[in-house]
Amino acid sequence: MSNPFTKVPTQAERDAGARVMDSCAVKAGFSGVAGYGIGAVFGLVLSGIEFSSPVDTSATTKQQIKTVFRDMGKKSLSSAKNFAIMAAIYSGSECMIESYRARNDIYNSVAAGCVTGGTLAMRTGPRGMAAGCAGFAAFSAAIDWYMHKDD
Repeated sequence: MSNPFTKVPTQAERDAGARVMDSCAVKAGFSGVAGYGIGAVFGLVLSGIEFSSPVDTSATTKQQIKTVFRDMGKKSLSSAKNFAIMAAIYSGSECMIESYRARNDIYNSVAAGCVTGGTLAMRTGPRGMAAGCAGFAAFSAAIDWYMHKDD
C-alpha cells in the first residue's frame, strides 16, 4: 500500500483546491481563526499591562494569583472574539469587493475598511457608523499604501 502523503496531486485536484481556497467564505473563515489567535495573544499581553482590578490584601497569594489569571483569561477571550469578528468581516468584504470589481487595488481595501468600520459601529447609530467607516477606511488605506509602496 502506498503512502497517500507522497502522492502527487493531479491537475484536477489542484484546480479544485485552488477553487476552494479562492472562496470568500474560506478566506473569511481562515482570517477569523487567525484573528482569534492574534487577538488572544494581544489580549493576554495587554491584560498583563493593564491591571484595573483592586488587589484584595486579605486574600492569600494563591487566591490573588487565581484572580489575576482569571481576569487575564477573560480579557484575552474578549479580545480574541473581537479580533476574529473584525478579521472575518474585513477579509470577507474585501474578497467580495475584489471579486465584483475584478481589480486588485487600494480601493478594495478602503471599501472593505469602510464596510468593517460601519458594521462594527452599527449599534452606535448613523453618526458612529460614519465615523467607524471613515476611521477603518483611512487605516486600511494607510496599511495598503505602506504594504504596496514598492510595487
